[in-house]
Amino acid sequence: MADGGCWPTMDLLRSEPMQLVQLIIPTESAHRAISYLGDLGLFQFKDLNAEKSPFQRTYAAQIKRCGEMARKLRFFREQMTKAGIAPSRKSAEETEVDLDNLEVKLAELEAELLEINANNEELQHTYRELLEYELVLQKAGEFFSLAKNSAKAHQRELEVKTTFEGSIDNPLLLEKELPTDLPKQLKLGFISGLVPREKSMAFERILFRATRGNMFLKQVAVENPVLDPLSAEKIYKNVFVIFYSGERAKSKILKICDAFGANRYPFTDDLGKQFQMTTEVSGRLSELKTTIEVGLLHRSTLLQTIGFYFEQRSLLVKKQKSIFHTLNMLSIDVTKKCLVAEGWSPVFATNKSQVALHRATMDSNSQVGVIFQVLPTKESPPTYFQTNKFTSAFQEIVDAYGVAKYREANPGVYTIITFPFLFAVMFGDWGHGICLLLATLYFIIREKKFSTQKLGDIIEMTFGGRYVIMMMALFSIYTGLIYNEFFSVPFELFGRSSYGCRDLSCRDATTAGLIKVRGTYPFGVDPKWHGTRSELPFLNSLKMKMSILLGVAQMNLGIILSYYNAKYFGNDINIWYQFVPQMLFLNSLFGYLSLLVIVKWCTGSQADLYHVMIYMFLSPTDDLGENQLFFGQKFLQLVLLLLALVAVPWMLFPKPYLLKKQHQERHQGQSYSLLYSSDDPLEAEPQINPHGHDEFEFSEVFVHQLIHTIEFVLGAVSNTASYLRLWALSLAHSELSSVFYDKVLLLAWGFNNIIVLIVGIIVFISATVGVLLVMETLSAFLHALRLHWVEFQNKFYEGDGYKFSPFSFALLNEEDEI
Repeated sequence: MADGGCWPTMDLLRSEPMQLVQLIIPTESAHRAISYLGDLGLFQFKDLNAEKSPFQRTYAAQIKRCGEMARKLRFFREQMTKAGIAPSRKSAEETEVDLDNLEVKLAELEAELLEINANNEELQHTYRELLEYELVLQKAGEFFSLAKNSAKAHQRELEVKTTFEGSIDNPLLLEKELPTDLPKQLKLGFISGLVPREKSMAFERILFRATRGNMFLKQVAVENPVLDPLSAEKIYKNVFVIFYSGERAKSKILKICDAFGANRYPFTDDLGKQFQMTTEVSGRLSELKTTIEVGLLHRSTLLQTIGFYFEQRSLLVKKQKSIFHTLNMLSIDVTKKCLVAEGWSPVFATNKSQVALHRATMDSNSQVGVIFQVLPTKESPPTYFQTNKFTSAFQEIVDAYGVAKYREANPGVYTIITFPFLFAVMFGDWGHGICLLLATLYFIIREKKFSTQKLGDIIEMTFGGRYVIMMMALFSIYTGLIYNEFFSVPFELFGRSSYGCRDLSCRDATTAGLIKVRGTYPFGVDPKWHGTRSELPFLNSLKMKMSILLGVAQMNLGIILSYYNAKYFGNDINIWYQFVPQMLFLNSLFGYLSLLVIVKWCTGSQADLYHVMIYMFLSPTDDLGENQLFFGQKFLQLVLLLLALVAVPWMLFPKPYLLKKQHQERHQGQSYSLLYSSDDPLEAEPQINPHGHDEFEFSEVFVHQLIHTIEFVLGAVSNTASYLRLWALSLAHSELSSVFYDKVLLLAWGFNNIIVLIVGIIVFISATVGVLLVMETLSAFLHALRLHWVEFQNKFYEGDGYKFSPFSFALLNEEDEI
C-alpha cells in the first residue's frame, strides 16, 4: 500500500466502514470535481437517471464527441499496427490539452492520413497496372514476333514451291489464285490482357461458345505470381491475346473479359510502336516507384508523430469519456445551476474527498464550493477490502465464491494461511515444493516486467496467483520435511534414525525387522519407515487421523466466526440457538473423536476407535473393555451423546418462534399510521418497508430452519469425511512419486547403459513436471478450494454482498476499449 500516513491501517477481517454521501456541485466546477474524484478513486457514484435512456441524458453530445475521437484513435492504432510502428510507451508530455483542441488536432491528422492513404492506394493501383501492362507488352510482343517470323517463312516456302512446281499451261489460273492486292485483305482485330490462371480454362471455353468458334485465343503462362491491381494479392495469371472478326464478337469478348476479371491492356502489332510503349511504361514505373517511396516515408513520419503522443491522447479521451459518463449519472437541480450526486465512500476517505473537491472549486474559479453531506440510509453498502499485491489473490479466491456481506467476517484473512497449508498437506514433498518455489520466484523477481506485458491466459492466471503459489510452495516444503520425502526419497536431515537392526548381522531390515535403538527422530517421519512392509499402514493411519484433526479444527473455526458475526450484528438469537447447539453437536461427536485420536497417540493404546465410535451409538451403556482409553470415558460418552441429541431440537424449534415473537413486538402499534397528503409523497415514502416485512410467513421460516438443521447435522458427518481427501491425495502424490523414482529412474540406472540412463532421466523429469508439478498441483489446488468454499465457509459465510466499484482512472488500463 501507500505511505502509512496517507492510508489507514489495513484491516481484512471486516470490510471498510462505508457512508452514503450526497454532493451538490456547481455546474462550472462539476467537470473538475469528477476528474479529481477519479484521480482519488474512492467514490462509487449511484445512477440518479436510471429511468432515462443514454440519448436523453445531459452530456450525450459530449460522449458522442469522445466516441468519435476514440474512433479516430482506433484508426490510428490500426494504421500503426499495419505499418509495424508501436506507440511510444514514454509518450511526450504535452502541455494541458483542451478537449476541443484535441478534437481539431485529431480531425486534421485523420484527414491528412486518409489523403496520404488514398494517394498511396491510387499510386499503388497504377503501379500494379503498369507492371501487368509491361508483362503483356513482353509476352504478347514475343508472340507477335514469332507469328510474323513464322508467316514470312511460310510465305517464302510457298513462293519457292510455286516457282518449281509451276506449269506454262496455267499461268492465268496461278495469277488468279495469288493475292495481288494486299491492302484489300481481311484484317482481324485482337484484344490482349491477363486472366487468373485458375479461370483460364473456363475463360477459353466460354469464349469459344459465345463466338461459335469464330475467334483464336493464345495464352502464355506468367512464371511468377502477379500483384492484382484491385485486390493487391499475388495471383498466378496468364497473358492472353484474342483474335476476332466483327464488332459483335468484340462486344461479346469484352463482356466475358469483365465477367472473368480479366484486365485488358492496349497493344499494337507495329514493332516501332511496341518499343516506344515499352520504353514509356518502364519510365513511368521508375517514376511511380520513387513517388510511392517518398509517400510511404511521409506516411511513416506522420504515424511516428502520432505514436509519440498516442498513449497520452488515448488516456485523455478515456478519462474524458468516463467523466462524462459519470456526469450523466448526476441529476440536475431545478435551478440548473448545480448537479446533485449520490454515492458510496469509505469513511476514511472523507477528508481526502473534501480536499479534492475544494481543489476543484479553486481551480475552476467557482464562487460556490461543493457541498459534501452524509445521508442516513438503510441500504446495504458495498463491500470494500483494502488489499495489496500479496493479499489480493487470496481475497479473489474468497470473492469467487461470493462477495462478503457488508462488515461480515472475511474468510480471506484465514485463507492466507489455511489454503496453502491444506494444499501442502496433499502435496507434501520438499523436492517438489522447491521446484514450485523456484518457478514462482521467477515470476516474483520479474513482476515489474511481466505486469507491463500482455501474457497468455494461462501465464497471466499463474502470474496473478504468484504469491499464492509461493505460499503453497513454502508450506509444501514444510509438510515435505514432516513426511520426510524428497522426490519420494527419505533423508536423515535432523539426526540419525531411532531404529536399527536387531543384531550386527542384520542386512535386510525390511524382512528381519527393526528395533528402537536411540531417541525418537526429532522432526517428522523417521526415514527408516520408508521401504518397510509397515510403511503404508503406518502412513495411512497417521495421515487419516491428521486429516480428521485438521478438518474438525477448521470447521470449529468456521462456527466460532459465526459467533463473532452474530455478536457484531447484535443477533442474540443466532448466538444462543445456532452457534451454541452447533458447537455442542459437532464437538460431541467429532470433537470427541479428535480427543480420542490425541489420547491414543499420547498413550500408545491399541484401542479400536472405529469400535468406540460405532458402539457409542449402538450400545452406549456397554462396557468398553480393552477399548477404554481413560477413566470416566463411558460416562463422558453418555453425556456427549445426550448433548448431541439435545442440540438438534435446540437448533430446530426455538429460532422460528422467537423470530415470530420478535416480528410481532417490532410491528406492535404500527397497524395505524399517519395519513399523508398526496401532495407530499416524498415524506410518506420512508414509511414503506422496502424488504416486505409486513407479512411474517412462519411456515417459510420454519421450513428454512428445518432445512438448515438437517443440512448441518448431515453436513457434520459428510464434511468431516470430506477432509479425508487430504489423506487420499497425499497418499496418491507419495505413491506416484515413488513409482516414478523406482520404476523409471532406478530401473534406468540398473542397466549400466548411458543412453538408457539419459532416456530414463528425461522420462523421469517429464513425468515429474507434467504429472506431479502440473496435474497434481492443479488437483490439490481444486480440492483445497472445495474444502474452503464448502466445508469451511458454509459454517458462517453468507457471501451475498456486492463489491465497491469506485470511479477511478487507475482502472482505465490499456486493454480497455477506448
